[in-house]
Amino acid sequence: MGPDEEGLAFFEIALNPEFALVARDETGRMLGLAGFKTRDGSFAGGNMSDLAQVYGWFGATWRALVLSVLERELKPGVFQMDGIFVAAEARGNGVGTALLNAIKSEARNRNMSEVQLDVIDTNPRARSLYEREGFQPMGQEKTGPLKYLFNFSSATKMSWIVGSD
Repeated sequence: MGPDEEGLAFFEIALNPEFALVARDETGRMLGLAGFKTRDGSFAGGNMSDLAQVYGWFGATWRALVLSVLERELKPGVFQMDGIFVAAEARGNGVGTALLNAIKSEARNRNMSEVQLDVIDTNPRARSLYEREGFQPMGQEKTGPLKYLFNFSSATKMSWIVGSD
């Protein structure tokens, strides 16, 4: 989103915690987070006026065009994971697996039939985790010349069918 200060300001406006599951340690410190998207809303939201509030109309316009490339159509019955992260010091301790299992449970509780996510080519560790947890690749999308802006060349869409575990 750049520059960092403006990017953080936009995320403060655009991120909706109602569409996120959080892993915390016994002291309450956040270890990780998994965002999701349903027909009711998404973790990574925001609109053109939010972008303009931070970047002005010119900056908002080109950012909206670039971000539109990443937008995913949401089909009925699909629970879309909308980003996941685990704090560096918590990696390798099962936090990512716990968050994925929480996403699966949330999808089940909402009577969804499928969980979908996208994993970028520069994150093979995440893809391995998703495959271990039963997600299957469905296809790949290339970023083309935008790879220099996004810092990845492709994203693989993966799917887990509710009840397949």
